[in-house]
Amino acid sequence: MQRSLRRQRGLSFVSVVLIGAALVAAFAIGGQSVPIFAEHMAVQKAAQKAANEATSVAELRAAFDRSASIDEIKAITGMDLEIDKQGERFTASYAYEREISLVGPAYLVYRFQGSTK
Repeated sequence: MQRSLRRQRGLSFVSVVLIGAALVAAFAIGGQSVPIFAEHMAVQKAAQKAANEATSVAELRAAFDRSASIDEIKAITGMDLEIDKQGERFTASYAYEREISLVGPAYLVYRFQGSTK
């Protein structure tokens, strides 16, 4: 009898557990991040729409707040917008942070900023 000296292939149990834990962590963080990015897209859209339609600073803030209540934007309000006037048009800029609690004192912080054109 001749023994075949082939090496075993595959993953060990510890490797499977570690890969599984990494995948669960990635899906957990991704699941919490998707709504944050969706809200950011809504903030961009609401700010652009408000800046295009506004004829005054107060009207721009009110238009943003109306859009924010419809799209359920909770990160910023119309008062958080920095508004400038360039010629006849208004531009709005914003900056805010959102965080996700990971484990204990560890957080994942997203910093968003943008402006209308």
